[in-house]
Amino acid sequence: MIPAENLAPPAALEGQPIERMTRDGVEYVILGTAHVSRASVQAVEALLETEPFDAVAVELCPSRAHGIRDPEAFKQMDLFQVIRQGKAGMVAASLVLGSFQKRLAAQYGIEPGAEMKAAMDGADARGIPVWLVDREVGTTLKRAWRSVGFFQRFGLMAGMLGSVFEREDIAEEDIEKLKQSDLLESAFSDFAAGSAQLYRALIAERDEFMAAKLRENAAAMDVEAPSRKVLVVIGAGHLKGMSAQLAEQHGDARAVADELAVTPPPATWPKYLAVGVVLAIFAAIGFAFYRNPSLGADALKNWILLTGGLSALGALIAGAHPLSIVAAFVAAPLKPFRPGIPSGAVSAMAEAWVRKPRVLDFEQLRDDITHWTGWWKNRVARTLLNFFLVSIGTIAGEYIAGIHIIRSLF
Repeated sequence: MIPAENLAPPAALEGQPIERMTRDGVEYVILGTAHVSRASVQAVEALLETEPFDAVAVELCPSRAHGIRDPEAFKQMDLFQVIRQGKAGMVAASLVLGSFQKRLAAQYGIEPGAEMKAAMDGADARGIPVWLVDREVGTTLKRAWRSVGFFQRFGLMAGMLGSVFEREDIAEEDIEKLKQSDLLESAFSDFAAGSAQLYRALIAERDEFMAAKLRENAAAMDVEAPSRKVLVVIGAGHLKGMSAQLAEQHGDARAVADELAVTPPPATWPKYLAVGVVLAIFAAIGFAFYRNPSLGADALKNWILLTGGLSALGALIAGAHPLSIVAAFVAAPLKPFRPGIPSGAVSAMAEAWVRKPRVLDFEQLRDDITHWTGWWKNRVARTLLNFFLVSIGTIAGEYIAGIHIIRSLF
């Protein structure tokens, strides 16, 4: 570590969490920020004004950086393609996470990620490169989701949904306190105790990834330059971990980053379990017909009514169009004959076709979802909600129908 400069810092930098270190001939000035904080924006601007830098690195991936630079970009989203390509879950998760930051931003009158935008704008104004060093948010969410077990996923979903329903304000001084390393260490240790896998995917892996990207970008800098200095703007929660990684990490930087950027394949056992359950149910229906045609007809009727009925109920709760409700009812019993196409996707595409999202829906999407009622008011959000509730209804219907059918045979 290199001690801070002896010159008195500008007032905007007083009390700010800053680490200074040198690695491979490059000096890094690492600023820990709160993602919704006026003080963080001022600290970024003060550093750029008072010190010369050859590059600015920010805790952003290309997609998040594009969203900050062009807030209107999400309006180009093709909802049909999102559903067809199985990305509805990632989009919904990103919206939920964004809605929490948006609520804080509305409370304090500052856009989420304003300190990152200030860093990028400051670099552009000075003609120096911007390094996007964070891992793609979709990859991080997938690795987090696949790192935990079946029941922990329900806890993760509950936590995300809780951020939608939570209405209590957060004091700005509490946000500023998050910059104190001792409080962060305590918070993260509690989190890790609850789910070490989630902590690694959401925090520790990204510390490693960002350190590797810094090393990779630094290796491409002009080694003949008399001095090389980089401003690194990251969330305060990564300050300690990433600084340690940057100081101690070894091996090829690109190889380290590439390994952490791979999305692990989903576990195969849930798919085999689902297929096994459905095959067992259909075998039971066939056996019921063998024993007694009337018993078989009742079993088939239960399968249709329970899977179709609960799927349609999910669409109804989502406030879907009657045609979307019918699509859910018809698609759910036929799910075994079209593997890979969930009933929720069929109903959601019907909803998007009948109630085509308007330009206004895309314009107001981020504002609407900051309150739970907005998920029913906004056509884009409601289509995603329809997808999830119908899918949940189908799964519930399959298991309930299976239990009912098998019990009727004994």
